[in-house]
Amino acid sequence: MRIAFMGTPAFAVPALDALVAAGHDVAAVYTQPPRPAARGKAVTKSAVQIWAEALGLTVCSPVNFKDEADRAAFAALGLDLAVVAAYGLILPGAILDAPARGCLNIHASLLPRWRGAAPIVRAILAGDAATGVTIMGMERGLDTGPMLLTEATAVADKTGGELTAELAMLGARLIVDALARLDALTPVAQPDDGVTYAAKIAKAEARLDFTRPAAAVERTVRAFNPVPGAFVEIAGERVKFLAAEVVSGSGVPGTVLDTRLTIACGDDAIRPTLVQRAGKPAMATAALLNGWPVAFGTRL
Repeated sequence: MRIAFMGTPAFAVPALDALVAAGHDVAAVYTQPPRPAARGKAVTKSAVQIWAEALGLTVCSPVNFKDEADRAAFAALGLDLAVVAAYGLILPGAILDAPARGCLNIHASLLPRWRGAAPIVRAILAGDAATGVTIMGMERGLDTGPMLLTEATAVADKTGGELTAELAMLGARLIVDALARLDALTPVAQPDDGVTYAAKIAKAEARLDFTRPAAAVERTVRAFNPVPGAFVEIAGERVKFLAAEVVSGSGVPGTVLDTRLTIACGDDAIRPTLVQRAGKPAMATAALLNGWPVAFGTRL
């Protein structure tokens, strides 16, 4: 098929790669424009743009599709289909309607659960036992379109980074399968029951709240590994918790209970096992405490 691919983060790269490998004619790759990133604020291309350019594909980076020239250019591609994966823009009707066979979205949840911007992190934070990928036809609602293919995977004890990488590969396999069998697939409307929304992650959510049960705190640590990194402040310095375990313990929430940095929570306690100080590499908690002990009874 003659397709446009629309995606931005690393999550979308395996799908683009798989579609090219499957022999589809990728007429253009649409991605978010280069933007300042990281501490140096250097203007950085998206992961999809970097990969698309390496493949020799045409890259387009409109700020949005409000400009009639951008809409006309998209329509002029003469597409059979557009494939969307974490593009980062809400597509207007003129773009959704331009390809002859519409637009398909690779969505990282088992719809209708976790429609919206951050389905992977929200699934971990909520303690979901399973999540997955849905290949869906796109319409004007937010992730409301009919489903063509779904496949589930266990959340288990995976981090946000691990689950994202797994679902990216799953999505790549499913979208190639969907295009190969498109005429044989019957779109299924999403049920009205079970709808939830995965709101965009706010920076404040990464600050650990020890009044919550230890199991919820541990999920927060996993969900925000590697980015933005769940954190606490110790002696005025921000320290990221990259891995942690739930252990027995009780006390005023946020209180350090022993010399191993066990911290009382609303229920049980949490003990970080991998931490990172600002500007330093990740290290085992024992290594941190060897040079920077945190006294018993400290409130975090």
